[in-house]
Amino acid sequence: MYDFKPATPLPPAELYRDLVSAADALTADEPDGIANMANVAALLWEFLPDLNWAGFYRVAPAKSGADDELVLGPFVGRPACIRIPFGRGVCGAAAQSGVTQCVADVHAFPGHIACDAASQSELVVPVRRGDTVIALIDLDSPTPARFAAEDAAGIEALAALLATRI
Repeated sequence: MYDFKPATPLPPAELYRDLVSAADALTADEPDGIANMANVAALLWEFLPDLNWAGFYRVAPAKSGADDELVLGPFVGRPACIRIPFGRGVCGAAAQSGVTQCVADVHAFPGHIACDAASQSELVVPVRRGDTVIALIDLDSPTPARFAAEDAAGIEALAALLATRI
């Protein structure tokens, strides 16, 4: 049995080091990307306080056969938008730009997609294989300004680990 939940509140640097270590242990020998995303979504939920959604969006061909779009991957939380075009909302902005989006107030973000009305802030980190965005790690919180630079850096380290495992 795996028990990767931190025992006590930890300083952010230590928390993210432990999170990445746990993700490494769970994904190192597993070739199935969906299984790895599912376990990492569960780790995010266990490790990070004050979330109401944690999971992945994958880059996939659009239903229309045109450009790529984001398609819902494994997650923990309320049901979510299944498909998101590049450039739309926080996730679409991260996919299009390839840049981490740390949004203190999602309601002030142009084109925000409200999958859960309780969400107040969001952190979206691209997972890249080389120069190509292949997925996103998406975290939502019911607390305004929940995420800081140290959260972005920690999730970026996780994304780097997962780049060849999802």
